[in-house]
Amino acid sequence: MADERKGELDCSGGGQNVWLVKVPKYLAEKWESSKNVDVGKIKITKTGGKSDIVFELDNHLIDQDQSGSSVSPGQHRPGPSPTKPLALPKKHKFIPMPVTNMTLGVFSVTTDSSTSQCRLEGRVAQKVECKPLDSQHYMNLKKHQVELASRPARQAQRIEKMIVNSYKPVSNHAGNLEFDRKKKEEGKRSRDDKQKVMDVLFTAFEKHQYYNLRDLQKLSNQPVTYLKEILKEIGSYNMKNPHKNMWELKPEYRHYKPTKD
Repeated sequence: MADERKGELDCSGGGQNVWLVKVPKYLAEKWESSKNVDVGKIKITKTGGKSDIVFELDNHLIDQDQSGSSVSPGQHRPGPSPTKPLALPKKHKFIPMPVTNMTLGVFSVTTDSSTSQCRLEGRVAQKVECKPLDSQHYMNLKKHQVELASRPARQAQRIEKMIVNSYKPVSNHAGNLEFDRKKKEEGKRSRDDKQKVMDVLFTAFEKHQYYNLRDLQKLSNQPVTYLKEILKEIGSYNMKNPHKNMWELKPEYRHYKPTKD
């Protein structure tokens, strides 16, 4: 679908020269949050044929709280303990950089409910890198940024008031209580005479050829380790389908009746 708000490009500002300035992140955020106000002043002095360009940040943008937002004079942050303002560097040096083998321009877009106007504001005649001058304010700012970067994303917090009542800690879970109850009801299994256990197993294998270990344990009521020792003597454990993980008697112990055709 075509954009119905497309308009013509206004190139009336093509003959105007502008600067393309690369600024630090904290300065760009300040400019972005301070629209329609003066953000600072530029002072250009010439010494020995060279231009010294210094940008001074406006005083109302210098102070900011620890989270990075500005604090206006007489304004206080809500909360039990307001943070101490962190001052930004006031002076920044503009370092000119050449613009070679490229043509750069600055465009602006003005939109309303029905149309969109695109305008060429000017041609980039000078690239500039903005760097703060060494000062105590700049060192404090970098220190604070390093502390924020090294702070873990997740931190343990003390909960003064219980919020969720559905997950209170318990001394013992319901599954453990049920297991203990069954264990007391069944009692501790004692080892019967080996021949007696073998008779029970032979009787069971006369009814069915294959059994899993759990069924044989219920039939014999013997400990698992003791039952396995006897099964290894008289039985074979199947490792393949169709009777995988099941026990059957060894050929020398089988006495099945032949099936009638």
